[in-house]
Amino acid sequence: MNLSDAADVLLGAEATASALEPLTDSWQELDLATATAVQHLTLSRRLARGERLTGLKLGLTSRAKQRRMGIDTPLTAFLTDAMVLRLGEPLRLGGLIHPRAEPEIVFLMGERLAGPGVTAAEALAAVASVSCGVEIIDSRFRDFRFKLPDVVADNASAARYVLGPRRVDPSSLDLTLEACVVELNGRVVDSATGAAVQGHPAEALAEAVNALALEGIALEAGWSVLTGGMTDAVELVPGSSLRVDFTHLGSVVIQASGGEAQ
Repeated sequence: MNLSDAADVLLGAEATASALEPLTDSWQELDLATATAVQHLTLSRRLARGERLTGLKLGLTSRAKQRRMGIDTPLTAFLTDAMVLRLGEPLRLGGLIHPRAEPEIVFLMGERLAGPGVTAAEALAAVASVSCGVEIIDSRFRDFRFKLPDVVADNASAARYVLGPRRVDPSSLDLTLEACVVELNGRVVDSATGAAVQGHPAEALAEAVNALALEGIALEAGWSVLTGGMTDAVELVPGSSLRVDFTHLGSVVIQASGGEAQ
């Protein structure tokens, strides 16, 4: 397999909602550098077909998960306007494989931010506002079975995301204490605070932008940055009703239905 083949396979699986076996099953030479090149190639193909780059998502922002995967910085992946779910819009599951939802603290960038050497304080100073959000992840690999290079090539399982209605000055909040409560079908299933995200979401932002500097990538003003799942991901099926309430950032409600997005 080569870069082009891998991009074809991943984008094809997404388009047809068909699960794949991990790339590393047959492409054992796939390493992180090559997987990153695959991720960039899939992005270029998304943009070539008319999608617009809207931001970045961070993954594996918990220290425990990083240790298990053998890394010390968050994963990064790209968001486009084709992934945006409008607040209140039903999440149609027909075009997804096995979607799961994660509550997120989301930064809206007010200034361009480029590493290396960016501190958490400097990163937060470049943020215009903070909001709540929910990311829908949908690994293209069967049963969410993959190795680290697989998930990097697969754009860190990015599928959909929705932002809450409030835009809050980040200096007005202690994001380590910003809490969320996750309800599925009216029952509380999880909760967390911003401290679950690298100790502070701005730490995750700084580490990500410094790592991206090695690839010549900066964060641009106007981008949304999903800073990483605060809780374990919640599986969604047709008929699921998910509600996430944050202390100061508001709420997001998602109703999952069958059928494909229009």
